[in-house]
Amino acid sequence: MREIVLDTETTGLDPAAGHRIIEIACIELLHHIPTGRDFHRYVNPGRDIPLDAHDVHGLTEEFLAGHPPFEAIVDDLLAFIGSDPLVIHNAEFDIAFLNAELMRIGRPVLAPTHIDTLTVARQRFPGAPASLDALCRRFEIDLSGRAIHGARIDCGLLAAVYLELIGGRQPGLNFAASEAAVVSAIRIARAPRPHAPSAEELAAHEAMLALITMPLWRAGV
Repeated sequence: MREIVLDTETTGLDPAAGHRIIEIACIELLHHIPTGRDFHRYVNPGRDIPLDAHDVHGLTEEFLAGHPPFEAIVDDLLAFIGSDPLVIHNAEFDIAFLNAELMRIGRPVLAPTHIDTLTVARQRFPGAPASLDALCRRFEIDLSGRAIHGARIDCGLLAAVYLELIGGRQPGLNFAASEAAVVSAIRIARAPRPHAPSAEELAAHEAMLALITMPLWRAGV
């Protein structure tokens, strides 16, 4: 089963107010495990970056001016996603921005099958914090590389969180170690011992029997 973890960074919170996508990242999962294939692009929004948004992701107008607009990357993005389910934290937000960008360039909107990890987390842990940071702390996922928000790093964190939300890896499951243990447990072959006693063993046995004055096997004779 193929799934796509997806995350975006934007110029603000509402696409209806003219805010745009400025970064998008995807990670491919097969049977819930990252394959190593990913998609990552910075996007020139053609507008300013408000200070409050800059404080979240650190992206500037000057940096983004050197990157392509959304219409230049959309075909590669859609080809990577394909028709597979999306895994998104707060899916409503990202899907709304993706569809606003698609409508802006006259492309059909997405109606993807998706898994919202925010909803899953709230169902599993009612009343507990369900932000990506909070879930990483709950599952002891390393956050040291996340000084600021970024679609690429957040995708990696979300892939790890998603695996934990659906059950996690079995602790200690290591096929290489298990195989090594099996190999080490194989019995070392030795040459078979002869079952018939030697002449010396028979003589020693007879000598021992001669020392027994009242053997039980002769009782009543």
